[in-house]
Amino acid sequence: MKCIFNGKILNNGKFVNDKVILFDETINKIIDESQLDNETIDEKIDAKGKFIVPGFIDVHIHGYKGHDTMDGDIDTLRIISKSIPENGVTSFLPTTMTMDVPAIRKALDTIKTLMEEKTYGAEVLGTHLEGPFISEKYKGAQSEEFIKEPDGEVIQGYEDIIKIITIAPEVNGSLDFIEKYTKEYGIRFSIGHSAASYDEAMAGIEKGICSCTHFFNAMTGLHHRNPGVVGAVMNSDIRCELIADTIHVNPALFNLIARVKGMDKVLLITDAMMGAGLSDGEYSLGGQKVFLEKGKCMLTNGTIAGSSLKLNKAIYNFTKHSDYSLEKVIESATINQAKYIGVEDRKGTLDIGKDADITIIDDKLDIYYTIGKGKTLYEKSN
Repeated sequence: MKCIFNGKILNNGKFVNDKVILFDETINKIIDESQLDNETIDEKIDAKGKFIVPGFIDVHIHGYKGHDTMDGDIDTLRIISKSIPENGVTSFLPTTMTMDVPAIRKALDTIKTLMEEKTYGAEVLGTHLEGPFISEKYKGAQSEEFIKEPDGEVIQGYEDIIKIITIAPEVNGSLDFIEKYTKEYGIRFSIGHSAASYDEAMAGIEKGICSCTHFFNAMTGLHHRNPGVVGAVMNSDIRCELIADTIHVNPALFNLIARVKGMDKVLLITDAMMGAGLSDGEYSLGGQKVFLEKGKCMLTNGTIAGSSLKLNKAIYNFTKHSDYSLEKVIESATINQAKYIGVEDRKGTLDIGKDADITIIDDKLDIYYTIGKGKTLYEKSN
């Protein structure tokens, strides 16, 4: 058995001192430090006064450090999995792009293989299918050439690993598709890349849409006579992804989003593309050239294309630019995601019996230690 001591443990929504967390593959106990001598410990980790929090969960990430989910290559996906724990991430959903159907299915094959392999870094919990069932008008950095109406053949055989599908509810056939795959397979649908009117968006929510993909971006905006997708998201109880890099959304809106939606509905994501974790330069996303410059990722026409954000920095940015405590904001990258994709029984908090997914951070959200299912995935060098 291992333990982490001399830290502030996030327990039941509050940081507590003078406690020790004991774990193997799962969390066994949280005890007083004075009781530690009564336990048989194989390895002790000194948190050195830092914060001990649940491992972060990224439900929308395309790539990292020169690699992309759509490469459809097992070694590529392994590298992403082994690299993102440096950002405190212990589990994630590799996210696809709008490309031709064989490329999408090849990426899904690779994801399924890695899920079965179980010998990697951050755990793959499934996948997020972003496109191809989206709007041409609000395609963002998605390729218009491969946009299509909802088609079950695209995902046939992968229903068990697809956790989320981003969809435009106004597209022909979307409403029936949402209803069918929500009821029959429990897939979550997220409104995004959508030209929907307010009424069209609400119709999609009625059929089963339960979240919004990168809120405010690639969707109809809020207008007092045409509330659009943004109005529907704000006037419903669905969750909303947020790219808190201060580029995709002005940080002045962080408080507003949290107050309108409630922090339990906020999902901090990265939407990271392959340039994340690397220096400025030319990369690709969904087969398109992307230029990374000073933290901003853009297509040649200036369209924002994913991000270079790290999830720990998203938490830091939201905390810095809002009135919410670190304890509360942490939930928007841990338990909120776990509940969203249905893994809250084993992920998202440091409760006894859950997977030992643990991250040690400082007050600037720098990562010092990342543990996944009891194994060290990242340790900051001295």
